[in-house]
Amino acid sequence: MSTHTDGRRDAGVTWGAFAAAEPDLARTVQERFAAYTHHVLATLRKDGSPRTTGLEVRFLDGELWFGMMPGSMKALDLRRDPRFSLQANPGEGTTMGGGDARIAGRAVEVPEDDSETRARYAEEVEPPEPFHLFRAEVTEVVRTSVEDEKYLVVQVWRPGAPVRTLRRT
Repeated sequence: MSTHTDGRRDAGVTWGAFAAAEPDLARTVQERFAAYTHHVLATLRKDGSPRTTGLEVRFLDGELWFGMMPGSMKALDLRRDPRFSLQANPGEGTTMGGGDARIAGRAVEVPEDDSETRARYAEEVEPPEPFHLFRAEVTEVVRTSVEDEKYLVVQVWRPGAPVRTLRRT
C-alpha cells in the first residue's frame, strides 16, 4: 500500500515509480500511448456521471502529464474530483496493434506559481498559453492483448503489488 506525501493512503505513484517497479509493462504501455497523439480521458462531472474527452498526454521526467486549455470541462472536472481513467487510442481497424492500454489514478494540478515545473513542461511540449497542467498519480495500469491468437491476456498492476496476469480462452 502506498502513501502519498500528504498522508493519503493508496493515492498512487509517479509514472517513474511504476516504471521502476514494472519496467516491461511500463515500456509496453508507454509505447502504446506513443503510437498515437490523441487518447480518451474519462473524468467525473459534478453529478458523478462520466465525461469522456480527447487528450494528448506526455511522459516526461518520470511523470505522466496532462496539459489542457484554460477553463476546459475536463480541467474543471479534475479540479473538483481528481480521479481519472485514460484509454490509449485503439488505432485504425480492429487489430489493436500492441493491445489495449489503460491508466487510472488521480490528477494533481501544478499551480500557476510553480513556474519552474510549468516552464520545463512548456519548453518540451510548447503548449498554447495559458494552460492547465496536471501530473498523474497512477493507481492502476491495465494492458489487454491477444496471445497466440487464442488467449485474451489481461495484465493488471496496482501500487505495492506485482503485475497480475490473467489468461482466458
